[in-house]
Amino acid sequence: MKSIRHSRTRRGGGSEINMTPLIDMVFILLIFFIVTTSFVREAGVDVQRPSAQSAETKEKANVILGLTAEGQIFIEGRPLDIRSVRAYMERFLAETPEGAVVIVADKDSMTGAAVQVLDQCRLAGVQNISLAARKK
Repeated sequence: MKSIRHSRTRRGGGSEINMTPLIDMVFILLIFFIVTTSFVREAGVDVQRPSAQSAETKEKANVILGLTAEGQIFIEGRPLDIRSVRAYMERFLAETPEGAVVIVADKDSMTGAAVQVLDQCRLAGVQNISLAARKK
């Protein structure tokens, strides 16, 4: 009886699952998805953009300024005063000399507020400025 028990324990102890290949595969898939994910940058505020027939897709925008219908300015989700836009843009240009700026203005926003934001960006030295619109 003792020999039967001894042989069963010897046979049952040799089976184990090697988890290393599974863990390696999960890490490879994780790295693949992180690298291929495109991150969408938004102005940080819900804005109804006006539509235009000549609207084009801009591939690269380093800073997105949001302008609401009430005239509030948002950069990367943070509210900003019109007097701070120029200093922010100067810092941005010091870090990224060839940087592009996109102004996303609400269709009901005042033209004067959009012109003030555009003017502050130009005074800071930004050369590549665009105004966002939806394509019809």
